[in-house]
Amino acid sequence: MTFPLPNLLVQQTPVSVAGLTSYIQTLLEEDDQLRQICVIGEVSSANRHSSGLFFTLGDPGAKATISCVIWNSYLHQLFNMPVKGEQIIVLGHMRLYPPRGQYQLMVTQALPAGEGLQALRYRQLRDRLAAEGLFDPQRKRTLPPHPQTIAVVTSPQAAAWGDIQRTLRRRYPGLQVLFSPALVQGTQAAAAIVAAIKRVEFDGRAEVLILSRGGGAVEDLACFNDERVVKAIAHCPIPVIAGIGHQRDETLADLAADVCVSTPTAAAVQAVPEVATLEIEHLDRTNALKNAVKHQLEQRQSKLQQFRSRLRRLQLDRLLQQETEALTWKRRQLVQLSYQKIQQESQHCQHLGQKLATLDPHNVLQRGYAVVRQPPSLRTIIRSSARLTVGEELQIQLGQGQVKVKITEILNSTTDV
Repeated sequence: MTFPLPNLLVQQTPVSVAGLTSYIQTLLEEDDQLRQICVIGEVSSANRHSSGLFFTLGDPGAKATISCVIWNSYLHQLFNMPVKGEQIIVLGHMRLYPPRGQYQLMVTQALPAGEGLQALRYRQLRDRLAAEGLFDPQRKRTLPPHPQTIAVVTSPQAAAWGDIQRTLRRRYPGLQVLFSPALVQGTQAAAAIVAAIKRVEFDGRAEVLILSRGGGAVEDLACFNDERVVKAIAHCPIPVIAGIGHQRDETLADLAADVCVSTPTAAAVQAVPEVATLEIEHLDRTNALKNAVKHQLEQRQSKLQQFRSRLRRLQLDRLLQQETEALTWKRRQLVQLSYQKIQQESQHCQHLGQKLATLDPHNVLQRGYAVVRQPPSLRTIIRSSARLTVGEELQIQLGQGQVKVKITEILNSTTDV
């Protein structure tokens, strides 16, 4: 089945790409208003090349940009050098570059116009987040030395994802890599990055999180200066490595991350050690341990040999014999002194026994004496007749037995027996 061609396509004569480009170039470069025009805008990027200075002039409020170039022949005439983040007024004319079909503003002079709005907003947000403590070095966490699971947040179409995979496989085979895809450019990128980080947190397996993207213009990095992304990084319970592919520009995500590197490959290198390096380090430690043990063994053997030499010089057997003879002599002395002490104490005990026998009241009674006690308790011993009365009963203890008597008469004179 065939379709009829539109009448307009049949009637029109097609032009070549070069012809269309030439026509547009004529319109741009021969327009009176564009031959010399002043433009005010904010410098969002500036790169110096061998032929001149290439920079981008933007309007943050309207989200519009224009490419500019200052050739080397005009650089020394500039009143103000374009610097990223500054707002400037440039004087120049429009030119079109046919090979790419792109137009540029050829700048011949630049004047300062105050701080750029985008730079001002960036600084205000940075200062506020810094005051909240999100960039404090004390918040930075150390990376685990040997992680087993790593999460990566980036775009699946980005070259950064391939670079990270290759680097991780080469450095640490067998590592588990969790991929949480997200947009890393555009108006929806900030929300996508926050959602990707939350997925990794909810999963709970990752020990390190890599947030990465490839290189790009300053305008492409806007999502990494978003407050939502910065707070998601700062509050993430997993250590975060920021590997955003830029070297000249520092984003707020870099400041909030625990570790910041300039490329995705460098982020993968920071995340894991290299197995080959670990093997070399292990071998070095093993050899160092062997050498240390060998050194200690040699030192101990040397000490042992020194002790053996000292023992031989001391003639230990003769010293032991002398000490044994001295101990034997001391033992004999101790036994002799103990025997003498025992004899002295035995004689003393015999002497005391004889004195006790002399003082024993039973022995006195055996010699004819008696003990007179007064009833009824018999505890009172009568030593004088003055306390006695006629008719009172007394108990008398003799050498052999006891008798009870009754007083019939009390004699005042003492009669010797």
